[in-house]
Amino acid sequence: MKKFALLIILISVGLISPASSATPLAGMPPVLDQSDIYAADRPNALSPVVKDMPERVYVPNHSSNTISVIDPKTFKIVATWKTPAGPQHVVPSWDLKTLWVNDNAGNYLTPIDPLKVSIGKSIYVHDPYNLYFTPNGKYAIVMAESDKEMVFRDPHTMAIKKTVPVQCDGLNHADWTKDGNFFVATCEFSSQLILVNTASMKVVKYAKLPTTYDKTPMPQDVKISPDGSTFYIADMMSNGVWTMPADKFGEFGFIKTGSAAHGLYVTRDSKTLLITNRGEGSVSVLRFSDNKLIAKWKIPGGGSPDMGGVSADGKQFWVSGRYHNEVYVFDIEHGKFLCKIKVGKEPHGLSIYPQPGRYSLGHTGVFR
Repeated sequence: MKKFALLIILISVGLISPASSATPLAGMPPVLDQSDIYAADRPNALSPVVKDMPERVYVPNHSSNTISVIDPKTFKIVATWKTPAGPQHVVPSWDLKTLWVNDNAGNYLTPIDPLKVSIGKSIYVHDPYNLYFTPNGKYAIVMAESDKEMVFRDPHTMAIKKTVPVQCDGLNHADWTKDGNFFVATCEFSSQLILVNTASMKVVKYAKLPTTYDKTPMPQDVKISPDGSTFYIADMMSNGVWTMPADKFGEFGFIKTGSAAHGLYVTRDSKTLLITNRGEGSVSVLRFSDNKLIAKWKIPGGGSPDMGGVSADGKQFWVSGRYHNEVYVFDIEHGKFLCKIKVGKEPHGLSIYPQPGRYSLGHTGVFR
């Protein structure tokens, strides 16, 4: 514990950076490739845990209080399930065995068995807006947005282990450093980021995004680059993504992408980042090697692309149309829009499952 305390003090005064820690988080599976933390996410590289699961797209319809289940081969809805109030995201568990529906208005987490494609009994959890898992699988982390808390829980029973208040508004998305020792989370309503020590479960630092175009920043999704050097932060109000060196928390660059940049998704070759521009109905494609935008895919007639995921084979990108009550499918190989599928009201964080990877960090599917 003394080492953790000293580490936090040194980081808080800027004498060392989170990227400079020498040893990975205890219990975290080893990084397969130091130049690519997504090396386990290659097309169809399914874990034995998920290889027999039927591929389905699980869509939480926030205002309908339902889950639409889509067969991605036929683009047809094959089931509709009722949930407690306000489902937000469908989140794969660390061990890949369960999908958790975040019913934050109803204060429940609802399990889905993706092998049987069936929904289970809800567990009472207060304000589960978003859900993540530490890289060693030791804790689930409920991002209790309204409560202004990170709640560390048992990853199976969801029993509370530690509650961490945060001094920011709109706690939302997160991603981890390469070594797993720290994670960065966004606070969308106060334009802030927080840096958290994973093992000690303590907030180390706060940072505020700069103001651009006279608009107050509104950070959303966050994703780290394949080499672990850079965090990308989507900003709805600044209409683009911020870049932040993993070893220089609070130092920012900016890339304009499109209106209301929202979700961030790494393609299966680890070469590009897909950025959903919710305000203009498009997806921007950013190349990691030089941070250049190389394409923009537009939805015919417009739309509101929000949250989703890449298919197991890496060929398709599925994303919810938050304010159009539909789901969009894009052809990644040919860079084009494929189709729209009507679902319930206000679809949010859909998950296409199963996906490649050894373990899940949460959200709609962040795998390592």
